[in-house]
Amino acid sequence: MTRKKLPDMQSGLYIDGQWTTGSLESKAVNNPATGEELIQVAQADTADTEKAIAAAKAAFPVWSGMELKERVKILHKIADLMEENADRLALIMTLEQGKPLAEAKGEIKTNVENMHWNAEEARRIYGETIPAPNNHKFEVKKQPVGVVGAITPWNFPSNMIIRKISPAISAGCTIILKPASSTPLSAIALFELFEQAGLPAGVANLVMGPSSDIGKALTDSNDVRKLTFTGSTKVGQQLYEQCGATLKKISLELGGHAPFIVFADAPIEETVKTLVAMKFRNNGQACTSPNRIFVEKSIKKEFTAALNQAVSQVKVGNGLDEVTVGPLINEEARETIDAQLADAKNKGADIPVGGGRLTEGEYEKGFFYQPTVVDGVTKEMDIFYEETFGPVVPLIEFEEEDDVIQMANDTNFGLASYVFTTDLRRAEKVSRALEYGLVGVNNTQVSQSETPFGGVKHSGLGRENGHYGIEEFLEVKFVHTTYFAD
Repeated sequence: MTRKKLPDMQSGLYIDGQWTTGSLESKAVNNPATGEELIQVAQADTADTEKAIAAAKAAFPVWSGMELKERVKILHKIADLMEENADRLALIMTLEQGKPLAEAKGEIKTNVENMHWNAEEARRIYGETIPAPNNHKFEVKKQPVGVVGAITPWNFPSNMIIRKISPAISAGCTIILKPASSTPLSAIALFELFEQAGLPAGVANLVMGPSSDIGKALTDSNDVRKLTFTGSTKVGQQLYEQCGATLKKISLELGGHAPFIVFADAPIEETVKTLVAMKFRNNGQACTSPNRIFVEKSIKKEFTAALNQAVSQVKVGNGLDEVTVGPLINEEARETIDAQLADAKNKGADIPVGGGRLTEGEYEKGFFYQPTVVDGVTKEMDIFYEETFGPVVPLIEFEEEDDVIQMANDTNFGLASYVFTTDLRRAEKVSRALEYGLVGVNNTQVSQSETPFGGVKHSGLGRENGHYGIEEFLEVKFVHTTYFAD
């Protein structure tokens, strides 16, 4: 079968408006569906990162001081270019990350919406005037924080970048981006469009390379006044600690372990359809993915039968084909799932659907895994407490409302949660009681450009999207003016 190849594209760092070779040896980017090498990309060291910081610092007064309508015009131009190049951006994403092409195109569409929305939000950074004594004026001004360091993950390799860069540059900040090592091509493709749109040199800089070295250069620098990170809780904790010495503002969007609670009055067919669509989005490799499915006992048998049938119809394959899900990102992801399933099975769980790797024929060279249902999950099993980044649906039975709330909250994570019921009283009670930053009641749509996104507890701090997102890149300044007497 002949499939599309990687388009011609840059492979270097982007610092101060120039594509450049990194100081370290270049690194291969591989297709997780086929194992083939796509391209070699430049790698930055600490010195390269410091150059990017210096460029962002020099560009900050120019960018933040630009006439607002001119800044907004460039931001809208970037959004327009992303829309015009959606097919190219989606192809690049599928080749390096593995998700189905249609899903990748949806991610680019979200990018376009996010950039347009934040471009307009730049016009709505309002201060306030507070009543003051005669001959005095109390003003509150909001100003960009300055140079921003951003570190993004591989699971949404394009959207996570735009969700950080879009509000940052809309606020008037400049930025240094470090994308995930396994998916740098989506970042490069976006920076090609930044350059094409006329974004001034130094406003957005791109460095690929060793995470520990680049991350430390960003956290150690007094010139970097804000760090925004999406990734694992463990790395987020390390970055939080490292930022302490320079007292940066920080936003962390970390791990999740989302409960999906199904009460007996929920419509089974519609709820199963919603669950499967959300669970197998990006093959379960999402921090908002439903990870513990709590089903009320009286409908458990019927619900499980419908779920098993739906999961068995999920089609796995190369993201360039007509499939539901693609491969996992790497071998480590498969090993983690293997270990969780083995532990669950040894402790009494049943696996009615899936439960193993896909390794033959077209699956031979990729990181593929069977869509899986695990029934009879208990608190004694690792999967009850450990986040599963993959195509696994763990089922847990409950009887009482208060019991399921307690079980849902029995985790250090607190990002997304979902409740399905037709009882409005119950929906209100449970949504209030859930210790999560995001709650979907009878839906899983918890991420929009105009609404706040973020978690509590070990799922991080700060918010992305909405006016809350752009405020993460602003400082509040109080100005007290006294008028001299005539």
